[in-house]
Amino acid sequence: MIQGSQASVPDHAVVLATDRLLLRAFQPEDAEELYAAVVESKTELGQWLSWCHADYSIHDTIEFLRLRGEAFREGEHSFALFEQSGQRLIGAAGINQLDPVTLRANLGYWLRTTATGHGYATEATRLIARFAFETLNLERIEIVAATGNLASQRVATAAGATREGIARARLRVHGVQHDAVVYSLIRSDLLDNKL
Repeated sequence: MIQGSQASVPDHAVVLATDRLLLRAFQPEDAEELYAAVVESKTELGQWLSWCHADYSIHDTIEFLRLRGEAFREGEHSFALFEQSGQRLIGAAGINQLDPVTLRANLGYWLRTTATGHGYATEATRLIARFAFETLNLERIEIVAATGNLASQRVATAAGATREGIARARLRVHGVQHDAVVYSLIRSDLLDNKL
């Protein structure tokens, strides 16, 4: 066990599941497996996620886990993604940047490299969007992906999100601004069985 990974993580108690996936709050004991997933995928993730940098260490993972309670109190719902068969941690997804005035939030996701190409991110995106509309009472969810991040764009499209356009210099990754494609899901998508 990694020293320091047993810190308390007061977080949400929501568990979401499909036949293939289990989504739950991160726990301190996830540190080693989460760190291994990030290290395995550093080349792919590092292109689009600033938190995934060349010097990423187990201490970054432990700090992420330590801050889950604070992030939850600020409206973030992060989920660890596990395969139902074997219970392997395959990535993370969640709702963040929640705006209680407009009832809007951002939905983000990432998978470890060996879990891509199986539809897991699409499945998790639909599940979390349904949770956000039904439980958090959101009206709009945005998925924002850099124009060069084709994998995230494919997930958004497969999940039923509507491509709205390109927002110039919308994302900042490793100190560089990137244009981004903005996708949306709205409450009526749930009612129209698009999710």
